[in-house]
Amino acid sequence: MPRRTRLRNGPASRTDLPLLVAVVAVVVTAGAGVLAQATLPVFRSSIELTTVTATVLGADGQIVAGLPRERFDVYEDGLRQDITHFTNERVPVSLAVMLDTSDSMYGQRLAEARLAITQFVTGLIDRGDEFAIVAFNHRQQVLATWTDDGPSADRVLQPLKPFGSTALYDALLATLPLAATRHRQRAALLVVSDGADTASDSSLRDVRAQLLRSDAFVYAVAIDPASRFPINAPVNVGALSDITDQSGGRTRVVRSTAELGLALAEIADELNHQYLIGYTSPNANDGKYHSIRVRVRDGAYRVRARNGYVAERKN
Repeated sequence: MPRRTRLRNGPASRTDLPLLVAVVAVVVTAGAGVLAQATLPVFRSSIELTTVTATVLGADGQIVAGLPRERFDVYEDGLRQDITHFTNERVPVSLAVMLDTSDSMYGQRLAEARLAITQFVTGLIDRGDEFAIVAFNHRQQVLATWTDDGPSADRVLQPLKPFGSTALYDALLATLPLAATRHRQRAALLVVSDGADTASDSSLRDVRAQLLRSDAFVYAVAIDPASRFPINAPVNVGALSDITDQSGGRTRVVRSTAELGLALAEIADELNHQYLIGYTSPNANDGKYHSIRVRVRDGAYRVRARNGYVAERKN
């Protein structure tokens, strides 16, 4: 669910904004080692804040930055909420980068993915950000824990060899707990895969349910080439969109790994120009699902933000 935190006394300020997760995972499968499944911690406090990350697009589809608090409205279960915390400035992010290294990523496809990811963490994210790298196929392996050492990405990615099937849903559920150990205020998850899930014990429904209990938002880059290897099922763009759209992210389809760098640059630009909005929910900790809608007044704007959350019960 959107992160909740204890409020201070006095007027709201940008520094009052809670830590926010935006898990970015680039999905590529790797060999040895399994990322342990873990339970995400639940943040509890007596007075709680619900936070939402929002991306605003204009009529031309371009990102709109710098809008003031007064232009925004937030609704929970159809009822307008008072915005108590707000920032339109960039907040540091933790990126959990997952790379799909299944059989179909053989040859140039994996080489180009390694290069694009290295360029992403080295030159496209802010110096104040950090990243982790997870590789997966039918298993998951943590290649790098939270670090801001961009050049280290190439070192951990180079030994990867493609093999195995694709357990995308298992990898997403196993990677989400990394957000609890991060050192930055936001976290982001970017899924990059060229095939559908063929090996998970978990289901799409399991992933969506867990995301409702997390403030993580997800991006995906789906590699869908015209000439597909017969060893892998076609990428399931619909399933990826179900995951990303619910969380406030999006799915980007590319036709080759050569386009991957451009797609990652677009995602980095979006992460650099988002809004963090906070309000005190009247439904804190009731254990139920609550819808969220964010809108911008006075203009033809489209807003991407999570569409709901499940409030965790207090013990």
